[in-house]
Amino acid sequence: MKGRPRPQPSPPHGERKTKYPKEINTYCPKCKHHTAHAVAVYKAGKQRTLSWGARRQERRKHGYGGQKFPELKRTAKTTKKALVKLKCRTCNYTIERLGIRLRKLEVGA
Repeated sequence: MKGRPRPQPSPPHGERKTKYPKEINTYCPKCKHHTAHAVAVYKAGKQRTLSWGARRQERRKHGYGGQKFPELKRTAKTTKKALVKLKCRTCNYTIERLGIRLRKLEVGA
């Protein structure tokens, strides 16, 4: 079997990398039509350092010792589900769609 190429093993579940197009055609609930949507990956905003929860955490961590809670040694998941933001080209309405579990989502392939 010299002439046949060996099949490549599929990557483990957490190793997947998906390429997503810059624009897709999907249903817009505001227009009530299928329209072109711009694709972007959701990114969490900056956390407020003066919020009540952040101040409480700082207060609890203050004094002797370091962390208020012990650090987790083992995490349950190695990847996160990528959240995809779809923005309608006609009415600028934004839909958030939960993606699949993968390590990295590339937009603009």
